[in-house]
Amino acid sequence: MLSNPFLFMLLRRLPATPASWLGGWLSSRIARPRMKLRDARARANLALLRPDLTPADRESLLTHRWENMGRTLAELANIDRLVDGAHIQVENAADYQAVLDAPRPLIGLSVHLGNWDLLGAHGKASTDRPGLGVYAPPADEKTAAQLGKARQSYMDEVVTGDGAARRILRHLTRHPRASLFILLDERRNRQVWFPTFGRPVEPSGNLSIALRLARKTDARFLPFYLLRTSGPHFRLHWHPPLDPAMMSDAEIVAALDRFLGDACITHADQWLALHDMDLTADGHHVT
Repeated sequence: MLSNPFLFMLLRRLPATPASWLGGWLSSRIARPRMKLRDARARANLALLRPDLTPADRESLLTHRWENMGRTLAELANIDRLVDGAHIQVENAADYQAVLDAPRPLIGLSVHLGNWDLLGAHGKASTDRPGLGVYAPPADEKTAAQLGKARQSYMDEVVTGDGAARRILRHLTRHPRASLFILLDERRNRQVWFPTFGRPVEPSGNLSIALRLARKTDARFLPFYLLRTSGPHFRLHWHPPLDPAMMSDAEIVAALDRFLGDACITHADQWLALHDMDLTADGHHVT
C-alpha cells in the first residue's frame, strides 16, 4: 500500500472510515494469501503465547490481525483526520493530560499495537512539548520514502540511522519538557527482545537506549498503547509514569513487561510483531 502512490492517493481522497475498511480488506483478502510464511509464523507463535485458544479461535484472531495491519497502513493517509476525540478515547483523560503537562522530559514507550502511528500523532496533538520520534525504516526504498513522508506530516521530526543517539540526547537536554516516542518491540534477526515473555533476554536495542537516555536526562517513562475498538476508532491505555530516579532498570523492565508485554499477548490480534519472530528458536522459548 505504501509503495503504491496511486493507492495512497486514493486512500487520502476517501473518507477515513471507508479508507480504513479498504485497507483491512486488501490486507486480509489479497496480502495474506501471498504471505504464507509470515502467516504460518504468526500462527505458531500465537499457539505458544495463547494456548488457551482453540484452533478456530486462533484462526479468527489471525484474520482480525491481518485486517488490523491493513487498516493501520491505510490510516497513514488520514492520520490528521483521526487524532480528534471522535476517534480516540483516553482512559482517565484528566490524569493523562496532567502527566503530559508535568515538568521534566518525558519518554513515551509503546509497542506496535493497534495503530502506533496514530498514537504518536495523538501525543503530538495533546501537548506543547517539543517532540521527537525514533523509527527504523523498512528495507524497501519506495516504502521507506513514502512512510517517512507520511510520518513527517504529523511528527515534529523522526530520526533514524547514524547519529540518531546524539540527536536524541541533544533534544532531551536542550528542552526541559522535551518528549520522545520510542517503540520497544523492534525486530532483529527474526526476533523481538521486548517483550521478554519470560525469555532469558537482557535489555537491548531501543529498550536499552531508552534506559540510558532517561538516566542521563532526568526523564520519566510513559508506557502507553492505542487499541482499535472498531473501524477507525481507538482507546488509549496508559500506565502511571515510571521514574528511573526511583526505580532500578530491572524494576522498570518488569513493569513494562507486565503492562506492554501482557497487552501484546491479550491483544495479539492487533500486534504487528507476531509474525516477525520465532519463539521456538534457542534462547527464545516462552516460559
